[in-house]
Amino acid sequence: MTPAEIFDSMRARWLANLPTYEEDSLADDVVIETPFAAPGSPTRTEGKQRVLEYTQAGRAGFPVQFHDCRNVVVHETADPEVIVVEYELVGTHTATGVTASAPFIGVLRTRDGKLAHWREYQHTLAIAQALA
Repeated sequence: MTPAEIFDSMRARWLANLPTYEEDSLADDVVIETPFAAPGSPTRTEGKQRVLEYTQAGRAGFPVQFHDCRNVVVHETADPEVIVVEYELVGTHTATGVTASAPFIGVLRTRDGKLAHWREYQHTLAIAQALA
């Protein structure tokens, strides 16, 4: 898969309220980074199994149903295995019914058609306000 196809799959899974990654789309040594993660959350997760476990538990415990991924801009880079993606996720808190959005930037790297590295910069204040 190309980097854009992998991002499209991630986006489709967010909107279907599924864990972000499919096992077959990940390199064995995949690295997921969120440098500005909320306190108590990891900033780096390594390895296919750990990434799958972390994202499955995260999706199960995150009280938001996503219904839009808008303002998507994909920036190609000089490296055909790397894209930079800007996007905004919109979701509704399942307990309060409040709908909110937050912007993100992601850097996605593939290797042999699989996700090798995803670094996501989150607007943690917007996320915290939406969950409050």
